[in-house]
Amino acid sequence: MSAAMAAGHLLLIEDTPSLQMVYESVLASAGHKVRTEGDARGGLGAFRSEPPSAVLLDLMLPDRDGLDLMAEMLCERPEVPVIVITANGSINKAVAAMRAGAHDFLVKPFDEARLLNAVENALAHAHPGPGAANPAPATGQGQSGPLGAFIGSSEPMRAVYAKIRSVARSMATVFITGESGTGKELCAEAVHDVSNRATGPFVPLNCGAIPSELLESEVFGHLRGSFTGAIADKQGAAAAADGGTLFLDEVCEMDLNLQTKLLRFLQTSTIQPVGATRARKINVRIVCATNRDPLDAVRRGRFREDLYYRLHVVPIHLPPLRDRGEDVIDIAQHVLARYAREEGREFRALSEEVKARFRRHPWPGNVRQMLNVLRNVVVLNDGAIVTAAMLPPDLHPDLHPDLAADPRVFVPASHRPASHRPASQSPAASSYPTLPLDDLMGRPLAEVERRVIEATLALHGGSVPRAARVLDVSPSTLYRKIAAWGQQGQD
Repeated sequence: MSAAMAAGHLLLIEDTPSLQMVYESVLASAGHKVRTEGDARGGLGAFRSEPPSAVLLDLMLPDRDGLDLMAEMLCERPEVPVIVITANGSINKAVAAMRAGAHDFLVKPFDEARLLNAVENALAHAHPGPGAANPAPATGQGQSGPLGAFIGSSEPMRAVYAKIRSVARSMATVFITGESGTGKELCAEAVHDVSNRATGPFVPLNCGAIPSELLESEVFGHLRGSFTGAIADKQGAAAAADGGTLFLDEVCEMDLNLQTKLLRFLQTSTIQPVGATRARKINVRIVCATNRDPLDAVRRGRFREDLYYRLHVVPIHLPPLRDRGEDVIDIAQHVLARYAREEGREFRALSEEVKARFRRHPWPGNVRQMLNVLRNVVVLNDGAIVTAAMLPPDLHPDLHPDLAADPRVFVPASHRPASHRPASQSPAASSYPTLPLDDLMGRPLAEVERRVIEATLALHGGSVPRAARVLDVSPSTLYRKIAAWGQQGQD
């Protein structure tokens, strides 16, 4: 522990005398100066008379609600990190505290290592070391411009930027939701880049792309010989992210058995590689994402409720592209210029007709779909202006009525235009591909399966999780099939 951290002046507000003695002993042994108070009144008085470097606050106090006390403290001194302490049955209250500005939370019972780790992180925020990113500018109320690789200044995105900046000062877990292709990994990178962990590693892991039997090894690592095929030690993503941020994408696809181990990791800040007999402590911040409704996954028994509450501390929802107004055109112009440079083309702008179509298009695959459309245009065409004739067929809605009327083509009811749909049916956006039946008849089943999968992927902008949901299979199944097709092409 550094000298700056050892000199930290801590305020402990805890009403149980035995716990006061335990916490104070552990913290003093680590070199901290600790002032202890047993109720809210004494704690607030100490906070004002001897401003601390950090506060440890039990949320269950005899004379006042801990959340109210924390709010008053942060109103007076918002720069002071507050670590809240709660019982295991009151984790919802800890989540509410994190959303109200707490730096971290501890759930009783916790061990000495977890306590010291939380305090160390809080003091690191209060006293950033040389070269550390300074989060103070990021929390400024007047800043609302794009962050990281994001493009666009629509009202929904300004709200996203503001939330990213506000969470930068905290160790709170960030839970990003949004449709596939909306930029959830860009959001996770932005959270990392404006935090005081920006100089540390950012390690992304797609939980839906890895077979369940290998996921534990990918997250926590393994030792040589721990299972068949483990020919060498492997560092897991959690260890690789030590000192930085671990991004768990498609977290709702994680196997239930591994969810239990992830919960233990979050509670103890320790990992135990497969085959190891001893755990080791690491220091990471967790950011996770899903394109599912996480509460629905909890209701269906696919996601642990206690893990959900542990992860869903600061939610950030990314709006779909169709709700972002003129961001559609800003993104398209920026991407067009980049692709033109990469491909050696002359494109400089979109025609007014193309802009109008882009504004009207529902973009079921969101930004990822737009990238595919513009790449297609730039690779297959050239010129100064992108015209409507250059756009791929899915940007020509006038083609769909002909397809729907052709009896040789299978078009599910949800995909048919209004004129071909029963009056009682909702005009929902398409989820299924259109495939000529004549082309499928008489072909091997494996080829039919591949064509259906590829068509579904194309319809959903290349998003494997979204296509998997439509086809009612797991994303890892599709990833394995795609990898197998690629291997066949090399043989």
